[in-house]
Amino acid sequence: MQFCLCITRGSLIGHKEPLSTCATILCMISGKQRNDADAYRRTHRYAAGVERRGDRPVQPASHPARSGTSRTEKAENSRVLLAGLGGLGSPAALYLAAAGVGTIGLADFDRVDASNLQRQIIHGAEDVGRLKTASAKDGILRINPTISVPVFDCALSSANALEIFADFDVIVDGSDNFPARYLINDACALLGKPDVFGAVYRFEGQITIFDARRGACLRCLFPTPPAPERAASCGEGGVLGVLPGITGCMQAAETIKLLLDAPGVLVNRLLSFDAWRMRFHEFLIGKDADCPLCGERPSVAGLVDYETFCGLRVPAESNEKAGRISPEELHARLNAGADILVVDIRFPEETAISRFPGAVLIPLGCLLQHTNKLDPSREVVLLCKKGEKSVHAVLALREEGYAGPLFSLEGGINAWAAKIDPSLPIY
Repeated sequence: MQFCLCITRGSLIGHKEPLSTCATILCMISGKQRNDADAYRRTHRYAAGVERRGDRPVQPASHPARSGTSRTEKAENSRVLLAGLGGLGSPAALYLAAAGVGTIGLADFDRVDASNLQRQIIHGAEDVGRLKTASAKDGILRINPTISVPVFDCALSSANALEIFADFDVIVDGSDNFPARYLINDACALLGKPDVFGAVYRFEGQITIFDARRGACLRCLFPTPPAPERAASCGEGGVLGVLPGITGCMQAAETIKLLLDAPGVLVNRLLSFDAWRMRFHEFLIGKDADCPLCGERPSVAGLVDYETFCGLRVPAESNEKAGRISPEELHARLNAGADILVVDIRFPEETAISRFPGAVLIPLGCLLQHTNKLDPSREVVLLCKKGEKSVHAVLALREEGYAGPLFSLEGGINAWAAKIDPSLPIY
């Protein structure tokens, strides 16, 4: 999944014209070297992304980043970590392998799912159910069996990110949620490593390079993350299947340029691609002197709890204030004929995956503008995917003065599917 967000902002630093609609920040193992590695490198066609004829690379004489022997050796001696092996990480992995990058690390805890194969192209139907790291490693070694592929079958966290990132030259962000994106950004800034950022949402993709040593980081643009209700993953908001492939390929291109010390990398530049209209736009961004991470007086000295930072971990006191109802209790009360209005606050694309019978759909971002659809004389139960956003929704309605009986469904639609209605998919 690619977890993304549209954030309206008048302009980006250094860009003379305002963004017409929005600045969409879309916004997340050990292999052995073969004994015949040198022989393979003499014959394969992929070292440093340059086509070879026999032992000699074919390259345009006027290209600014000529990939001769020294640059081929740079690629072979480079170490790149792919943080996420979904729609972005899949194409990036394939092309980095084809380019002859010597070590490609893979970090992902998830397993291959059939519903994602249309955009996660390194995986195949035969890989469904396998760890993504294992599947991706096989795909990489099919292209270039001499590559070292260290694997990290775990979720990146504040406890392990610095240690994992330390051994790599470049980090490619293929994550799918805001906590992971801020974690990767912060870890890269603290370690002095470039973060090749890419994200997609529906028909739009964006890439940039966050490198706090010489330019902006993610916090320079957005010091704090957006509210949880404004974020949508690919599974929630939808995405044109080919778009992650295009964006991931551009991430691979930028990574190769970084490894070869080529000019023109996307530091302090954000490239936006509208696949529906087939248009590219570039926006200049710049380091914020007041950035809490890389500014003149930084206040962020280490990694934090990013679930809490992004508002996705609901504090215990919020749960108590919100009022919660378990799937079992809701099921029993509905069967007993209780007059309960169930409101589904997920995105329409999510309800197409798993629908609660009889629920009224009011997406979270529109809820406060449609309180007239709620009847204060009836009990109202809000449901989301996992029961976290619905807690925020209950609290927001209370702050706006809604006085009717209001509850959040514990565990969301996934808990309902697991405990009450197994015919519904868990996603």
